[in-house]
Amino acid sequence: MIAKVMRGKRVPGLIRYLYGPGRRNEHRDPHIVAGFDAPAALEPPIGRDGKRDFRRLDALMQQPLDLLGELNHPKPVWHVAVRAHPDDPVLSDRQWGDIAAEIMGRTGLAPAGDDEAVRWLAVRHADDHIHIVATLARQDGTRPSVWNDGYRLRAACRVVEDRYGLRRTAPADRTAARRPKRAETEKAERVGRREPARSALRRHVVTAAAGARTETEFFDALAAEGLLVHKRHTERIAGAVTGYAVALPDDVGPSGRPVWFGGGKLADDLTLPKLRRRWALEGGDRPGSRPLSGRHLSARTARAVLRTTVRRAAEEARTTHEFLDLLERQELLVRCRYSRLNPEQITGYAVALADGEEPTWYTGGQLADDLTLQRIQRRWETSTPDATRGLAAPAYELTPEERQAFYDDAARAAAYATSQIRRHLATNPYAAEDACWAASDALHVAAKVTGNQHLRRAADSYDRAARSPYGRIPHPTSAGNALRFAARLLALAGKQNHTTVSILVLLSRLIALVETITQIRLLQQRQAQADAARRAIQHLRNVTGTATPRPEATVQPTSARLAMAAFPTLWAPASTSTHVSRTSSTPPRQASRRRAP
Repeated sequence: MIAKVMRGKRVPGLIRYLYGPGRRNEHRDPHIVAGFDAPAALEPPIGRDGKRDFRRLDALMQQPLDLLGELNHPKPVWHVAVRAHPDDPVLSDRQWGDIAAEIMGRTGLAPAGDDEAVRWLAVRHADDHIHIVATLARQDGTRPSVWNDGYRLRAACRVVEDRYGLRRTAPADRTAARRPKRAETEKAERVGRREPARSALRRHVVTAAAGARTETEFFDALAAEGLLVHKRHTERIAGAVTGYAVALPDDVGPSGRPVWFGGGKLADDLTLPKLRRRWALEGGDRPGSRPLSGRHLSARTARAVLRTTVRRAAEEARTTHEFLDLLERQELLVRCRYSRLNPEQITGYAVALADGEEPTWYTGGQLADDLTLQRIQRRWETSTPDATRGLAAPAYELTPEERQAFYDDAARAAAYATSQIRRHLATNPYAAEDACWAASDALHVAAKVTGNQHLRRAADSYDRAARSPYGRIPHPTSAGNALRFAARLLALAGKQNHTTVSILVLLSRLIALVETITQIRLLQQRQAQADAARRAIQHLRNVTGTATPRPEATVQPTSARLAMAAFPTLWAPASTSTHVSRTSSTPPRQASRRRAP
């Protein structure tokens, strides 16, 4: 059962519409089934001319508003359409009346036994729905509160579903993203856009947040996608950014100005404070940064990641100390080489990824010929910052072997995360929240770099399955960090020179991951999120061309079944020579500059 709240100004016009033929002559036998008084006492009488006389009903509904006067709400008419699912049985007038009374009681507008509550009525003119009309003025001369009435309305609908055995609908737990409004959908159809602007912007923002490691990278990624970005600044602290809004360049309103959407209008977890908290949690003690870890990486991938990070720092810095500070800010381990003649002079450097074990160090010359400290310093002296950025950009290109290694390591990281999530199936399903959330990052970035439409639909379908209820940000786990780093690797790999085999291997790992998350959501009794994950699996299987199992073959998971099945995969990845086998949860050691021996 679903319900939608609407607000208006004039109650007489709404009553006449409900008793009228409707926009398509769909209204049949309109009559009152419940209200603040007996339905028979509120029913408008039919005159000799065959028309109904609404004057008494209009006056009864209008009296509390006249009493409240200037203290009224700007839109004092509260209108709710309540509709049952087509598969639900046809309810009687008494049952619909009880449903209307339950809704009015749980929203707090007309609790049972409150004779001074708002005046309201419920009109039925079809088998599958009713309309509740209330004036937002209590009979004792006070104004009722309608704060968060949508959430209370959703809770009332779920109570009614249990009481009458109706089809279950999703709770208002804020796991769903903001849906486009009707006007936005119609506008997209008029201008020939494939989807509403809100949906396209949400995908761009989610993908940018997944591939970014800092706030600066996040905004740069949005601008690189061609989006308009507006930062909201506070007047208390000079230069401080408190929020943002995005818009499509070709999406304008009647005034000709862009139509802006704040992060919170796209999804609850896309506000700037929550994104900052997300980056801070993932970055340990350094707010705003996600650490680079060598776990799950092959030697070839680790070297390419270091080279890319060092080149970007050299591009942004103008002095040696600024360059080294940027490297440490990226959570790299940094080791400096000092001159024997002048102990204060830095003559070289080496970097490594923190992976909780003995790090593998690379000097600048081992990463690339032009990344030695002397070559970088000469470039600073002979070029301006803008010219340096323009010349350094093409050097970010990876070799085909490195790009293949990125995809392979991303697939291994997804497999590692799946094995970690499966541990929680029989113990604590709620411990996998971070991995469920991070899986969305991997899907969105994979869809972007491959350009596959089925993969894009899979990422969009999975969106609801990713979030924790009520906007909570889960604490980072090893499985979630592995998936986030897989997303980062795919973003670095880019869109060029990927092989079909590498994509298919990655997709097989993602299918296994989302299937495991589906079991997690079922164990958590979150049917709407499990359904979202199932839809994502169907789209992923469309990419690989594999058949989707029949729904009736799906067995509801329980801890006992999973234990007796002995888990078809290992509790942890098999021990290999790669970093995937490291299951230690020891946090990486913090980097510090120290003298090279």
